[in-house]
Amino acid sequence: MAVPELWAGTDAGKAEHHCVVIDTAGRRKLSRRVANDETALLKLIADVLALSEGEPVAWAIDLNAGGAALMIALLTDNGQQVLYIPGRTVHHASGSYRGDGKTDAKDAFVIADQARMRRDLQVMHRGDDIAVDLRILTSRRLDLAADRTRAINRLRAQMLEYFPALERAFDYKTSKAALTLLTQYQTPAALRRIGKNRLATWLKNRKVRNHQLVATTAIEAAEAQHTAVAGEKLAAVVVAKLTREVMALDEEIAETDDLIEGRFRDHPHAEVILSMPGIGPVLGAEFIAHTGGDMSVFGTADRLAGVAGLAPVPKDSGRISGNMRRPRRYCRRLLRVFYMSAMVAARHCPVSKAFYERKRAEGKGHKQAIIALARRRLNVLWALIRDGRGFETIAPEPPVALG
Repeated sequence: MAVPELWAGTDAGKAEHHCVVIDTAGRRKLSRRVANDETALLKLIADVLALSEGEPVAWAIDLNAGGAALMIALLTDNGQQVLYIPGRTVHHASGSYRGDGKTDAKDAFVIADQARMRRDLQVMHRGDDIAVDLRILTSRRLDLAADRTRAINRLRAQMLEYFPALERAFDYKTSKAALTLLTQYQTPAALRRIGKNRLATWLKNRKVRNHQLVATTAIEAAEAQHTAVAGEKLAAVVVAKLTREVMALDEEIAETDDLIEGRFRDHPHAEVILSMPGIGPVLGAEFIAHTGGDMSVFGTADRLAGVAGLAPVPKDSGRISGNMRRPRRYCRRLLRVFYMSAMVAARHCPVSKAFYERKRAEGKGHKQAIIALARRRLNVLWALIRDGRGFETIAPEPPVALG
């Protein structure tokens, strides 16, 4: 692309953006507040292009989603180069510009000037429809999982106040049978009244597996407590409501997982990604969501590793050298994809298990070995996507005994 003659920096907001345009000498050519509205944004783009008199314009913005999504879409649809400058970078750069105050106009100028001087900024592209859909779905799933965890924690805390024996009898995070039980029976007296046999029948009618064991465990907890704690009745009502909330969240999470898998399998890299041991549809969808599914954007596997927080950066000073640390800025969701999949692969994939055990034998701790494995798997996945082929598990040969 030709060298730009104008740089347009945009400080993005929810309702309004502020745009400042500068030339090659850093002189302001335009400063305007504009509504986050299609008509107003198209007018701004047209005015800036008219100002450039046919010469290239480089646009820079401090958000890559949210309130800036419409502007980014309009710019990319009109063939404009859009650079992304993280808000943290703008904040630190602002300190080197004149004036202590903070205004949208100043931030927009800083964004434009940084785009003019720097050559390491990421060029933004219009999001792939599948990647955008998966980002929406995986973010929703993350919210649902967090809501479920909070509801279970509240459920257990409430039970602990009036029926501790039943609270510790089951793992409510994983036991659907225990949740089914709590929809109807939440107190020691109620469980004793129904008895073990009738409770087992009630659970069986609701298709609870191991209904006899669940009934026995619940009745044993009820027999261990004959004291009614103050507030028990109201607490039981709250527990029942929280239980129904958790079960409703489980249903919505299952529905979201189906949507994620269906949309993920539409992506051309889906089969290659799924061939990697430890990566299922949800983790694969998160990988596509946070990379866009286009590896050419990163250029190299090392660059992708840096974005994922798996490539250490030096922290040397004076006579101290070779001191490496994890970068402060990286995509935690992308790191989660490789870390979680490495955890699974270290147990079930012969190749990954051998690599993990070799790192442990070298003296690395569990977490260090998993991170090393995650970095190795990132390189492998990069190569598989580049070559368009699936992962082939080849069990490592046992060492040959000497002598």
